Amino acid sequence: MIHYHGSREDAESLAAELEQARPETTALARTDLLDPAARVELVEIAIRKFGGLDILVNNASTFYPTPLGTIEESHWRDLMGTNLEAPLFLAQAAAPMLRERRGTILNMIDIHARKPLRRHPVYTAAKAGLAALTLSLARDLAPEVRVNGISPGAILWPEAGEDPASRQQILDQICLGRTGEPSDIVQCALYLLTADYVTGQIIAVDGGRSIGW
Repeated sequence: MIHYHGSREDAESLAAELEQARPETTALARTDLLDPAARVELVEIAIRKFGGLDILVNNASTFYPTPLGTIEESHWRDLMGTNLEAPLFLAQAAAPMLRERRGTILNMIDIHARKPLRRHPVYTAAKAGLAALTLSLARDLAPEVRVNGISPGAILWPEAGEDPASRQQILDQICLGRTGEPSDIVQCALYLLTADYVTGQIIAVDGGRSIGW
């Protein structure tokens, strides 16, 4: 089940790629995760389509700067809504089926949940909340459901991109001296989704940046 909001073409492209590898195993659902009813509906769609639910990956996120003095309530609702509120209520909606199937939840967090990103106080707070939520859900949903998280570092540069000097400054903070690849996140995700004796853990996939800066 692939959820999307505004990225329809990207979602359809991914679905086509997955369908080519394994026909009739993919479904698309467009919902606004800021809508409380849509979160419940998304879980229900997945269960109806596939007859159950084994894994919930909370990956949706909005990300943009909110320098102090410019923050509006709409920024708070948007950033907190996608990065913290939606994962909580999706987990709540999915919990009964995940308990029945002894499933798992994977939350995509951010290394900046521990070391704040300048000019992003609302986003940072939301991701820090998601990190705490990951640990809380791991306790509350045990022993039937495992809950873990991944905190990516510099994997892909933003589309707008930093200037070369800013990029080099980031690279200088990374112990391995380079950015990661999407496949690095995939490898960690596959481990956490199949490691039956691991719960309540958040793994930084950042090339050592969180210890190097």
